Amino acid sequence: MTANRTVVRGGLVITASDEIHADLLIEDGRIAAVAAHDSSAARAWDDAQVIDATGKYVIPGGVDGHTHMEMPFGGTTASDTFETGTRAAAWGGTTTIVDFAIQSVGRSLRAGLDAWHAKADAQCAIDYGFHMIVSDVDEHSLKEMDILVEEGVTSFKMFMAYPGVFYSDDGQILRAMQRAESNGGLIMMHAENGIAIDVLVQQALEAGRTDPRYHGEVRKALLEAEATHRAIQLARVAGAPLYIVHVSAQQAVAELAAARDMGLPVFGETCPQYLFLSTDNLAEPDFEGAKYVCSTPLRPREHQAALWQGLRTDDLQVVSTDHCPFCFSGQKEMGRGDFSKIPNGLPGVENRMDLLHQAVVDGHISRRRWIDIACAAPARMFGLYPRKGTLAPGADADVVIYDPHAEQVISSQTHHMNVDYSAYEGRRITGRVETVLSRGVPVIDGRTYVGRAGHGQYTPRGTCQYLD
Repeated sequence: MTANRTVVRGGLVITASDEIHADLLIEDGRIAAVAAHDSSAARAWDDAQVIDATGKYVIPGGVDGHTHMEMPFGGTTASDTFETGTRAAAWGGTTTIVDFAIQSVGRSLRAGLDAWHAKADAQCAIDYGFHMIVSDVDEHSLKEMDILVEEGVTSFKMFMAYPGVFYSDDGQILRAMQRAESNGGLIMMHAENGIAIDVLVQQALEAGRTDPRYHGEVRKALLEAEATHRAIQLARVAGAPLYIVHVSAQQAVAELAAARDMGLPVFGETCPQYLFLSTDNLAEPDFEGAKYVCSTPLRPREHQAALWQGLRTDDLQVVSTDHCPFCFSGQKEMGRGDFSKIPNGLPGVENRMDLLHQAVVDGHISRRRWIDIACAAPARMFGLYPRKGTLAPGADADVVIYDPHAEQVISSQTHHMNVDYSAYEGRRITGRVETVLSRGVPVIDGRTYVGRAGHGQYTPRGTCQYLD
């Protein structure tokens, strides 16, 4: 196969809006045409190289809007590099990531962005963009926000959690939201009341409650809901749109739903770990629960119904991974005897598309909704649509041939993420990625990796298309 002229024949093409038995013509890295099987248009493509998708789904490459490759956190660094992490993403059917560049306190946004460009440059197997974590709000960084939006970094993450690390107070958050309102940017919020959580952490440790399960108990669902509510009200004052990352709790979903019922430009993301895992995992014995320490934390299983409902009703628009892997050996183990020292984060960039297809099999969502929350909605949210997230003439030929009948067992023995455990170890899944094209170039070909570091291109982004 070459990138010049390829036809994908015989599959069921699924986008967020349509399902059609059709063939795709790819020319020079873009979708050139979509035509029904055996139509005169499709028959005219006989000179193209053929990918046979008979009996398979043909879907857009996934867009993962929330990853942390090579992220320093808690005295260590996330174990996936941009090279290993984007390769694993491709194995899982994701062809674009949006990672987070970090502003260090006392330094400029530009210095943080430059540092992340240096990490990713010529390393990625798939296309990538950046959000900007704003850790230090002052007149200089506010002005820099304007410049970054013009350059295609159009979203800015802030934290109500992690005092002393990333935390911003309400005044800083309000000022950044006001700036976003004026420059067209989108504020992404980690909504947990970190000041209150730190009190509960200290009290738990003083009482001898040190095991991983207490990570979930102190980061209470009500403190996620309170912060979500507060972020929404600050955004209302600023007149700015708001995107709440990694929503995990029923009460937080209710805050989002209430805001959206009022017509406010408020959006929400959840992650596979909150849909498929629970505090039962955090409570696994012999420190195994440390594998599941992330923030927001895993919740009791009864919260999952509200998350699925939110995805069906569009009160939650996006499923991203918050992929931030730390090995159990030597990294998660830093928190033995003190859960607050366990690096926060889970691996998952390779598993998202498969887990969400399993949700289709299980009846939680439709096939088109699968593509919406995993491909189209994140592309729209972060200014990448219709270049990414769909299969239509003019779109990048980011194409996945997906076998909906293949069965697999998720395991660290077979995954491609650079981490020594799987959060979904032993889980049986129906559906599997077979072939992946990135801008028309094969990255995965019949379950064989044929990609390379450096194929992936940095992709500047437009502003949130839900606000147009």
